[in-house]
Amino acid sequence: MKNVIIFGNGQAAEMNYFYLTHSSPYTVTAFTVDRTYIKEDTLFGLPMVPFEDVESMYSPHEYKMSILMSYRNLNRVRAEKYDQAKAKGYELLSYVSPKAVTWPGLAIGENCYIGENSVICPFAEIGNNVLIGAGSLIGHHSVIKDHCFIAPHAVVLGSTTIEPYCLIGANSTIRDGGVTIARECIIGAGVTITADTQERGVYIGKAAELLPKPSNELSSWLTWSMNRITRQEVSGHKRG
Repeated sequence: MKNVIIFGNGQAAEMNYFYLTHSSPYTVTAFTVDRTYIKEDTLFGLPMVPFEDVESMYSPHEYKMSILMSYRNLNRVRAEKYDQAKAKGYELLSYVSPKAVTWPGLAIGENCYIGENSVICPFAEIGNNVLIGAGSLIGHHSVIKDHCFIAPHAVVLGSTTIEPYCLIGANSTIRDGGVTIARECIIGAGVTITADTQERGVYIGKAAELLPKPSNELSSWLTWSMNRITRQEVSGHKRG
């Protein structure tokens, strides 16, 4: 079964097509999306067929399906389509970039995506319908459960458990040592988690601060600021 149908007609579907075409043994045969969302009859010269009828046109006995979608509604939209495709009888393929680092014995479910330059350490387990963005690290003995989205360059250190329907933001870090991310959590970009989270918790970091000077005056302002800090430190040492 080397033929595959891609669900979607947006940028994620286009990226899915690119990956499968250029770095997988599969041949993309068609695209499918809910009938109300069909805009064109073709995409990349391939037919776009209604998802409601796809199994009658492309038998699940002869074709696999791939659903690469975002974390919309905490991954529930992707999970819904995953369940519907399974109910139609399709096997959903998983894509692991040849530029990712993995080890023998990788446990990975259906409809997963592991992006380029990601590192999946030994004894890690990845459930169904999990997307792991480029450059991410999944530490040893970590467990990523179903329907999660790990954004690019996230760091999930060893022995971490991520429960279903979580979103882990770009450049975030989850400390090792048995931390559990409870189900349906949002971990914002750049956030560091050092302890277990609460179910449905939203963890975000401080937003960037706008400096009082424009960029064309930044050099002189930084010099003034550094000089001020230095004077304060010297004065403090003298008082001490």
